[in-house]
Amino acid sequence: MHSDAIKVPKYTLKRLPLYYRCLRACLDRQQEYVSSEQIGKAAQVNAVQVRKDLALFGAMGTPGVGYCVADLKAKLEEVLGLNNVNEAVLIGVGRLGRAIIDYPGFERYGLHIVALFDSNPDLIGTQVSGRPVFSVQELLHIIRRLQIKVAIITVPAEYAQSIANVLVEAGIKAIWNFAPAVIEVPPHVVLRNEDLAAGLATLFHYLAERNE
Repeated sequence: MHSDAIKVPKYTLKRLPLYYRCLRACLDRQQEYVSSEQIGKAAQVNAVQVRKDLALFGAMGTPGVGYCVADLKAKLEEVLGLNNVNEAVLIGVGRLGRAIIDYPGFERYGLHIVALFDSNPDLIGTQVSGRPVFSVQELLHIIRRLQIKVAIITVPAEYAQSIANVLVEAGIKAIWNFAPAVIEVPPHVVLRNEDLAAGLATLFHYLAERNE
């Protein structure tokens, strides 16, 4: 079964990368089989929920044995689209942008950042972590030439929407937005917002509740 034929519920999709990370750890330990309980413990998910999630795409464990780690890892890679390396561009080579560029974990999930863009003349024409930095003025041309479909935005809030507009015009199909701003894109473009400030506020809220 191809991954594009599998409809994965939203909350299940959020859990699958946690299961995948557990499977990679198992392979690193040369562990051949894993139980739903072990996966659940690693992902902080109930074992029953793990079995329900995996059963959605035909992954069934053997009673008393568990799941074959290699087979289940391959199935998750199919469902999550990790077999196909997705090339991406990043716009905004500031501190957050550099942290994302240098994070090695994205390669494991099929994301390869191939080009960087910024408006700082001191950065344009240089390389950061082995990737070339281009002027944002070249964004449209280079994305179209390289046929890139994924973009990461790490620019200040006031520039986020204008950058998003150029990305959509260039043919980008998925945007991962780290800018502290709400941006609008057409329905055919997948948008993922990472609001770090909102996440911090939520953390502090739950901390205050516990202290009370």
